Amino acid sequence: MERDGARVPPALAGVKVVDLTQFEAGTSCTETLAWLGADVVKVEEPTRGDQGRHASTDRPGVDSYYFMLLNANKRSVTCNLKDERGRAVLRELIERGDVFIENFGPGVIERLGFGYEVVREINPRIVYAQIKGFAPESPYGSFLAFDMIAQSVGGALSTTGDEDQRPIKPGPTIGDTGTGLHCAIGILAALYQRQLTGRGQQIYVAMQEAVINFSRIAYASQALWGKAAPRVGNRSVLGMSAPSDVYRCKGGGPNDYCYIYTSRAGNHQWQRLLKVIGRDELLEDARFATPQDRVRHEKEIDELLAPWVGARTKIEVMETLGQAGVPAGAVFDTDELLHDPFLRERGTFATVEHPIRGEFTMPGWPVKMSDSDVSVVTAPLLGQHNEEVYGEWLGYPPERIVELRQEGAI
Repeated sequence: MERDGARVPPALAGVKVVDLTQFEAGTSCTETLAWLGADVVKVEEPTRGDQGRHASTDRPGVDSYYFMLLNANKRSVTCNLKDERGRAVLRELIERGDVFIENFGPGVIERLGFGYEVVREINPRIVYAQIKGFAPESPYGSFLAFDMIAQSVGGALSTTGDEDQRPIKPGPTIGDTGTGLHCAIGILAALYQRQLTGRGQQIYVAMQEAVINFSRIAYASQALWGKAAPRVGNRSVLGMSAPSDVYRCKGGGPNDYCYIYTSRAGNHQWQRLLKVIGRDELLEDARFATPQDRVRHEKEIDELLAPWVGARTKIEVMETLGQAGVPAGAVFDTDELLHDPFLRERGTFATVEHPIRGEFTMPGWPVKMSDSDVSVVTAPLLGQHNEEVYGEWLGYPPERIVELRQEGAI
């Protein structure tokens, strides 16, 4: 981007990332770094690459949408880490890298010969990041984990769902992408600290612990009531706000609902709500005098709101209440968000051109920075950047690339 007539490089321009991630937790971290301007080189097994390329695809032999959503703005090289010549190539990449990140199963990276102590010996300045399901010292440290496992063992499932019903997995993949974002924050901090110390360091993020961090408000409930935070459906886990629920709106579709909430910090939002729905006579009703009183009479509140909400679309409900200063959110589905004109214009969604699939619209990077802007670029094909990266980073001539490929090293 340009500022005051001069080209301003993105925030992480010049940062080289050696990316050995797969599936989602690690790839979401490195995609974040790429969107901040880092040169992220995805190092993949030569024949099939990241398992996410094919694990969820609808077309055999073609990269999945899942992969494309998690690997935008990266470059791909192939490298056979089970071959000594391939390991030698990786060591050269590490020598020139700023960040090394992996999220293989427990013990895999060490068996491949690239544990932290080894990598630090190759490059003491490198920031070495790992994402696993559990802390290595945990009783479960050798266990495999995916998003839903992390959400389970991190407590998210225990607070999601209706009272007296089975736990329900939350929709957003906070176990995977949430952990990836935690790891990206750690990497950025380590790069900053390296400017002072000249040394890299090891970063380890356990998915279980990242989900615990996302669930901090549940621990306010734990402290407040002296027992495990319960499942309360759509209501606040603190159990101190009413209304705090979704209400069916006009239309009858599966997502024709609007969430309506009033603050537990006072009565002002509740009073605004009563005025909007034309029930001023209840302003002095003792049943609703305080947030705590309203919680005790939440069924009456639901009955009060249902007819008013049911006569309006979710957009009408959201706009009417929002303009009156009452927190309300229509339940937008993925199709509505994907085709929202404002979100398209803002860049929340971006359309990329994939060499095989053609145009593909995907969520972009939501953090807007005045002096750093990186356009969304499609995820790479397997080994697409072998010549480019090995030439730029390692100075390999084209004939050397051909030789390594013939030897099975890349």
